Amino acid sequence: MRVLVVGGTGFVGRALVARLLQGGHTPLVLGRTPRDLPPGAVFLPGDITREVPDLKGAEATIYLAGIIRERGQTFRAVHVEGVKNLLEGMRRTGGGRLLHMSALGTRKGTGSRYYETKAEGEELVRASGASWTIFRPSLIFGPGDEFFGGVLRSLVCSPLPFVPLIGDGRFPFRPVYVGDVAEAFAQALERGLEGTYDLVGPKEYTFRELLELTMAAVGRKKPFLPIPLPLMDLAVPLLSPLPFAPITRDQYLMLKEGNTAPFPEALRDLLPAPKSLEEVLPTYLRC
Repeated sequence: MRVLVVGGTGFVGRALVARLLQGGHTPLVLGRTPRDLPPGAVFLPGDITREVPDLKGAEATIYLAGIIRERGQTFRAVHVEGVKNLLEGMRRTGGGRLLHMSALGTRKGTGSRYYETKAEGEELVRASGASWTIFRPSLIFGPGDEFFGGVLRSLVCSPLPFVPLIGDGRFPFRPVYVGDVAEAFAQALERGLEGTYDLVGPKEYTFRELLELTMAAVGRKKPFLPIPLPLMDLAVPLLSPLPFAPITRDQYLMLKEGNTAPFPEALRDLLPAPKSLEEVLPTYLRC
């Protein structure tokens, strides 16, 4: 199957392109730069936020494009305008299957621009008239991830003699492995699965436990220094616009809410043995 992948050069995209190739498919990767695509993948230059893509020859489309920080691109451009352009391209060529990556916790009324724009993107997909599948992953981990390999690693590996802990650190999360996310998309494509599904890993952790696992993976042991939430509530909006800010306003709002859900029974056949943090983190985290 010839599959257009929007965001195929990103963190999840690279894993999914590799899985599609293993399944005998031809990924058509739409992006601004090719970034060393593997043999068999076809690069299509384009910017989904600015132009309607030519989908001629694509039998299905997977929209993975997403940002967690607004650096040069806005949430609205990537999560809403890009989806609009893709759907217009599908309309011009007669439709086809659409698989869309949203995020766990997505809904309106959260105060998070990330969630709000993701919710708008979901609404566009559902109203498109296409055959669609929406996956809502929790935190995604694996080599190259931004949360464990970026945010948590920087906290644990900093020269400080302690690890800052937001509040009491009890916010719950259920992270999912990037390879399992890719497998879910590929299986849904091949089986014709439709609907909206939360996508989580096999185990729930608190934020404090995520920091402890990160420390164990890199071989560090430091005490925690709890930072009261009222202080964080004041500091984050002031620091968030700065380029070196360790956490943005949207990330902070999502962190306090937590990010967890039960593992969907409908996905048991697709992911019979999802990987856990304990298996994967030590394979790629280093200070």
